[in-house]
Amino acid sequence: MPSINPANTILILTAGEPAGVGPDLCVEIAQRDLPCKLVVIGDKNLLQDRAQIIQSPLKLIDYSSSTVGNHKSGSLQVLHVPLDKPSVPGKPDSGNSRYVIKTLERAVEGCCNGEFDGVVTAPVHKGVINDAGITFTGHTEYLSQLTNSQAVMMLVGGNMRVTLATTHLPLKDVAATITPIRLEQKLRLINHDLIVRFLISSPRIVVAGLNPHAGESGHLGCEEIETIIPVLEKLRAEGMNLIGPLPADTLFNPLYLENYDCIFTMYHDQGLPVMKHASFGKGVNVTLGLPIIRTSVDHGTALDLAATGQADSGSLLAAIKMAITLVKNRNLTL
Repeated sequence: MPSINPANTILILTAGEPAGVGPDLCVEIAQRDLPCKLVVIGDKNLLQDRAQIIQSPLKLIDYSSSTVGNHKSGSLQVLHVPLDKPSVPGKPDSGNSRYVIKTLERAVEGCCNGEFDGVVTAPVHKGVINDAGITFTGHTEYLSQLTNSQAVMMLVGGNMRVTLATTHLPLKDVAATITPIRLEQKLRLINHDLIVRFLISSPRIVVAGLNPHAGESGHLGCEEIETIIPVLEKLRAEGMNLIGPLPADTLFNPLYLENYDCIFTMYHDQGLPVMKHASFGKGVNVTLGLPIIRTSVDHGTALDLAATGQADSGSLLAAIKMAITLVKNRNLTL
């Protein structure tokens, strides 16, 4: 049986958008002892400059796969990827978008070949990456593309696991995207990963309706009757423990949450506002369905906080701890 000692876990942390709080978070997390080996991928000069600006002590160590032992406070192992252009805190430049993509690609490559056990990502700026002519709707979708797999976004926090049928889409496009194939595929992935990655033997998944009041028996929309319910009935017949579809405005009631292992919502702003209200700054973004382990913070680039020393590393710490847990759980099921 493989070792489940977290000290043997090697995580790679992407530094994210160079003009945002990603570099600050890397510097802040360096001030902690961690029960894993942590490698940051990014521009080492950017990290050193940001450490000086926010007045945090930092010793940079060139990454070596032969280095062993847990991360110790005050230092960072860095897999250096140089910026394409100088970076100014708070002022993103599309000229560095390729740099951001390179860090993601190298991190994923290392996870796929066994060099790293999992990747933790700092936030990136989707608009700036698109301004560079690179199609990018988010980490979830891009990592799915890189690994040739299907993916589901899950946010964990506030005693909730919230998953999404659709992610970064305009609201006007959501209904057409809620198809039987998509729902079945995503529910199967969620059920599988709750069992394998979270070690929940019989996951209880509650499903939100798309429309107000879950369609009100068809008077407020027919997607529940025509699409969602038939999929749930099919999967229940196979043994999946699915509840709903229920109205989204009541299924987050704390009295009911203890009866659910996961909430499956139909679109981004149906599920995430509630979860982030309950745990913003402490939540974790987990990508299900990938052949690798990926976690992330629950917030964006926070350009206004870059290089101010006010960035809160709580969500990043939670993402690192979650990645360690998922690695341990994976090893237990091998």
